[in-house]
Amino acid sequence: MDKVKNSLKRPIDTLNCRGRILTVDKPLVMGILNVTPDSFYTGSMASELEEYVARAGQMLADGAAIIDIGGQSTRPGSGRIEADEESGRVLPVIKAIVRAYPDVFISVDTYHHRVAAAAVEAGACMINDISAGELDPLMIQTVASLNVPYIIMHMKGDPGNMQDLAVYTDLTREVMDYFIAKIDACRKAGIKDIIIDPGFGFAKTIDHNFQLLREMDLLQILDLPVLAGLSRKSTIYKTLGTDAIHALNGTTVLNTIALLNGASILRVHDVKEAIEAVTLVQKYLN
Repeated sequence: MDKVKNSLKRPIDTLNCRGRILTVDKPLVMGILNVTPDSFYTGSMASELEEYVARAGQMLADGAAIIDIGGQSTRPGSGRIEADEESGRVLPVIKAIVRAYPDVFISVDTYHHRVAAAAVEAGACMINDISAGELDPLMIQTVASLNVPYIIMHMKGDPGNMQDLAVYTDLTREVMDYFIAKIDACRKAGIKDIIIDPGFGFAKTIDHNFQLLREMDLLQILDLPVLAGLSRKSTIYKTLGTDAIHALNGTTVLNTIALLNGASILRVHDVKEAIEAVTLVQKYLN
């Protein structure tokens, strides 16, 4: 118990989101809003602009601190779409949500620098890049010029081939080394606020994901907020012999473990249940 408490003692993080400060004084919940026709979890999709706004409103009412909007599927084996098509999906949704909820903190889930720039102009204030600049060499300098927080994730290859690259000699060491190099590149470019995401399910087997979850507290050495994206992933439903629709309970279990291992942000489809996990873990620790 003391070991867990000590591992979670870190300074309060503040994220400058275009002049507004998002304080990470306890774990935050990021709600997933997929603007795609092919999400692995259909419960995160909508069809009309009003429905996206309503879903964002419900997530905010349930306690989400951030709404993460993505216009491109990144599930294993998925293909890539170009920046113009992705922008056409996400920009109207961002603008509509900002009109309805002017104080909202929106993250855009993209690896295209042009989508990132357009999304920030539309009202987003954070970039969530699964490739940490690997899939677009202009992304890091673009984020620096936008002066917004940058979520960098560990992945090999791209969503189309990443599972073929899930080979490691020392998984956690290699993830750490990756982040050390990426953080240095981001700092040199001028990015001030960085969040790290170990990339559960991205170029990792089920066993890799559980190992990384067990050893996630080691990422505290990097002294940055850690995002855990485990929600309804195949690691959960394949282990339980079910499917994404029935993976909520398993998601809550793994989110709880992630919180006990130092997660600062939970990226989830189900905000209410994640907020409950945060509340109970905080009560347990305090």
